[in-house]
Amino acid sequence: MVKHLPPSIKQLLALRNPNVLPGPPLPKLYNLFVRTSRDAKLKNAETGWLVLTTCTLLTANRPASVGHLYRFVTNPNTNEPGSRVNVAQAVNKAALIRESALKSAIFVGVPRVILSLAALHEALDDDVKKSLRSQSRRLATPENIESTIMRGQTLWNSIYAPHAEKLHDKLGAYHPDFISFIIQAYGSVLAPLPGGTKAFADASSLDDSDQGNLSRALGSVVGIATLRAEGRVGPQLTSHTFGLLKARNVEGLSAEDAWLASDEGTEWVLRTVDEILDVVSSEEQEAEVKMKFSSAALYLGLCIDCIVSRNSTRFHTLSASLSFHNLLSDETKRARNARMIDLGAGSVDAAADED
Repeated sequence: MVKHLPPSIKQLLALRNPNVLPGPPLPKLYNLFVRTSRDAKLKNAETGWLVLTTCTLLTANRPASVGHLYRFVTNPNTNEPGSRVNVAQAVNKAALIRESALKSAIFVGVPRVILSLAALHEALDDDVKKSLRSQSRRLATPENIESTIMRGQTLWNSIYAPHAEKLHDKLGAYHPDFISFIIQAYGSVLAPLPGGTKAFADASSLDDSDQGNLSRALGSVVGIATLRAEGRVGPQLTSHTFGLLKARNVEGLSAEDAWLASDEGTEWVLRTVDEILDVVSSEEQEAEVKMKFSSAALYLGLCIDCIVSRNSTRFHTLSASLSFHNLLSDETKRARNARMIDLGAGSVDAAADED
């Protein structure tokens, strides 16, 4: 049995930015939640807002922000700790977030879903945890496998018609098990489960068999939000945007789903995802700019010091060190800069030798 990682492997695992990305400062995050949720409320699209916000934060890999989203929707008056919504309403909202995260696995994989579900679970109030469903409704059995596959095929046809059969065969040609996996995943995870679906203003309890069940339209909102946030997957994003627009043909649509599936509603989904991304991603971009600026400022200062002291040997060594520095990972650059600041301008050669 292997009980410990070898030091060399442990060191390797610490490289390449393995940690989750930090979310924006809470005031900035809550301002975003307030602004976008108010807009959603005006459009009677609060369920769509909760789903797309969950999926955007999850895909952007800000799991802590998913926990804060739960706190916001269950206690929007942050200055009044005792103003949380009642247990049944909190359970419903937690279940909607949880289900949105689960469906995200179809589009962006399991690791980020685990991280966000863990952050959500940590944020949940004890009374809410006790009232969330703890038994799986998706366990495959000989009795339900055929209906699961049929549900997946029906959803596939709904999203990709009139090209459903052609695309089915195309993906099957890539790998015979690939399309089977997709249809089964659509049937067991992405498609609405049998029964009723839930909305933002609903209540739920442990006895609610429909707890967290998302509609066909909201499943497409999951697809759009995750793929938009993921980036560089244009064909898939286009397909699931069509999928939401085609959800207008589903019988028995709620007023919210009908609006989300409209041209205006679908555009709103995309724009709101972008608005959230602009805020949560700006922190990462600002940190990167600051790191590059501090690195450039450090080397400029050292260059000036070399020129003033007329030390050509140190200057050439510094130039070589700068070229090497540009090849390093961001994490290594941060560590190197910290060391060089400690060493001071007079120890450039020593720092270069150390690297």
